[in-house]
Amino acid sequence: MPLPVPFSPSAVVSALRAAGCVFAEDEAELILATARTPEEAAGMVDRRAAGLPLEQVLGWAEFHGLRVTLEPGVFVPRRRTEFLVDQALAAAPDATVVVDLCCGSGALGAALAAALDGAEVHAADIDPAAVRCAQRNLAAFGGRAHQGDLYDALPAGLRGRIGVLTANVPYVPTAEVALLPAEAREHEPLAALDGGADGLDVLRRVAAGAPGWLAPGGCLLTETSERQAPAAVRVFETAGLTTRLAVNEDLYAHVVIGVRPRA
Repeated sequence: MPLPVPFSPSAVVSALRAAGCVFAEDEAELILATARTPEEAAGMVDRRAAGLPLEQVLGWAEFHGLRVTLEPGVFVPRRRTEFLVDQALAAAPDATVVVDLCCGSGALGAALAAALDGAEVHAADIDPAAVRCAQRNLAAFGGRAHQGDLYDALPAGLRGRIGVLTANVPYVPTAEVALLPAEAREHEPLAALDGGADGLDVLRRVAAGAPGWLAPGGCLLTETSERQAPAAVRVFETAGLTTRLAVNEDLYAHVVIGVRPRA
């Protein structure tokens, strides 16, 4: 039911709770803090009640200490992916060239740019809406976003120079996409979710191309599931990368890290 305008904060909580929002109080607080007018708040509540992810309703998401701009239809960065950023910074604390493939909103690139002061940062995605978001999120750091299919989107001058290459690729097996929560399944791009029959199709392409783009000693990092992690490690090893798996059990995060040998 649409909210009357004006309305009380308790009415917002009630509307969200009636729509099935488990954390209705917290979401109401965020909506009311973000909305500039009662009418805007009412519209945000209506969109959230209709099933849009909260972050797309707000127009932003918190990620690794940053407020990342989002727009409807763009993949929402997950908090567990902050572990990937931490692993990248630990593996290459002095990286001067960073690339965020399959960038979505550009959250990973922006987080790395914020931590690696002065680094040259690029992001790429096949989805125009994602590229628009990424460009906005990288602008403060002088970064650039490019549209295209994986490495095809990147400037040729980056070849052999990349110190950190993040690729938060789609890794849900095609048959399991229908099992995802409706928020993701209905409001995030399928290309950001569906990783093919075993969930590793895009990962294989990224890993195969990585040695030609990484600098000697440069690292590729990607997120995967616990079940897929052993196969993902083998994919990296087959590409000639020195590979290890990092796990954060609290976040249920599994990150595969591959380094291009210096020799």
